Amino acid sequence: MSGGPDAPTPEPHPPAPGPPDRDPGPDPDAPTPEPRPPESGAPAREGSPGSTSEVAAVHIPPGALAPLATEFYLRPLLEVTADLLGRLLVHRAPEGVSAVRLVETEAYDGPGLDPASHAHRGPTARNAVMFGPPGHLYVYFTYGMHWCANVVCGPEGTAQAVLLRAGEPVYGVEQMRARRPASRPRDLARGPARLCQALGLAGWANGIPLDTGPVQLCAGWPVPADQVGWTGRVGVTAAADRPWRALVIGNPHVSPGRPRPRVPGGASRR
Repeated sequence: MSGGPDAPTPEPHPPAPGPPDRDPGPDPDAPTPEPRPPESGAPAREGSPGSTSEVAAVHIPPGALAPLATEFYLRPLLEVTADLLGRLLVHRAPEGVSAVRLVETEAYDGPGLDPASHAHRGPTARNAVMFGPPGHLYVYFTYGMHWCANVVCGPEGTAQAVLLRAGEPVYGVEQMRARRPASRPRDLARGPARLCQALGLAGWANGIPLDTGPVQLCAGWPVPADQVGWTGRVGVTAAADRPWRALVIGNPHVSPGRPRPRVPGGASRR
């Protein structure tokens, strides 16, 4: 996780919308499910997949908007890191709903185990959410200008987290364009700071649960193991060579960070 210990205190939470309805029901703005999810792990699209001026609409498979249960996060860190790929991060904001399908994630271990982690030297006011219960969002400010979002994993007190590095827009693309008007279509959520900006996430979201409330991490449609690549971590200097960055191989929305992906499944554990 990048960003120093003197980062500014997160901004106050804006007026929160009411609890989201987990079933879109007859809402005319809700995505229409397809009869069956894609078999290849890649979303079915409308329009030309080669279009450079538009982000193609993606059909949402049945059950894809069901929030992930706490048990999802209570597994080995790298298992969760890989399994987050393909999941939907949804923000039901007052101005509208937007969602991305995660295509890049990056793992960070707990105190004394990972010198690149915010939790490495123990709990502080800034990283307190990391030491809390799993399935909550840890949002921090970095470089004095960007927000980044992480998912807290493992039992309470272990302070493991997964950085959400990039997502493919699947719903509410116009909302994302309004938040990032100068962005090229494929770059709307291509990188951790861009992802937060595209979804309207900032300090107000720090500590919120991801199974209720305005921001939810939902089932989506997982990525097959042979489409998952692992690389060293990006944007850190300590333990950067740990192959703890997972990504969907060949997806154009993956951030341009280096190194290149390793063979799927290779060096995915300590």
